Amino acid sequence: MVRRATKLDFHGGAWVFPGGRVDEDDYTPDDAGDMLAPARRAAARETREEASIEVVAHTLVHVSNWTTPDISPKRFATWFFAGPAVDGLVEGIADGTESDAVRWIAPEDALAERAAGAIDLAPPQYVTLLSLSRFSVVDEALTVLEAEEPIDFQPRFCFLDGGGAVCLYHGDIAFEDPDRLTDPGPRHRLLMGDAGWIYEQSVQ
Repeated sequence: MVRRATKLDFHGGAWVFPGGRVDEDDYTPDDAGDMLAPARRAAARETREEASIEVVAHTLVHVSNWTTPDISPKRFATWFFAGPAVDGLVEGIADGTESDAVRWIAPEDALAERAAGAIDLAPPQYVTLLSLSRFSVVDEALTVLEAEEPIDFQPRFCFLDGGGAVCLYHGDIAFEDPDRLTDPGPRHRLLMGDAGWIYEQSVQ
């Protein structure tokens, strides 16, 4: 993971996965409107630029898509990928502009540090790390993730009267109607309270 430079307005100081925009040079004439291949190339390029870590674009497994909530001042769509580093756990180097630190960290350790207040994670990184914490080795993770359908997250935030917030995702009973937040039914949400965060997913 890389730590976003604190001077940045959007999630400055938060720990995220290397990434950035899809540039014009990431497209080829063979893409024919398909965004997956250019997004893979952008992910590989940004990982090299932000963290000095090499990954090969075509080896990246599509894990999920995240769109910033409609309440966000900046809105964009993000592709999340998983893949092996070409040289293994080499020490990364932050670019000093968008990121000021690089760190290899096990998913469960990152989650524990967030719970202890030692690091800041945004919901997409938190939920993705929860998914990755199922695995102990890279090959196992990539095999399972490649067989799974990528999840499309389009979060909707609801602020709770007693404090905290809940982030609703597609499939949740309250996604279309926040008034149904406490109704029985399928859950796909992230509860964000002072006592901690709880991810609930009873739908696929």
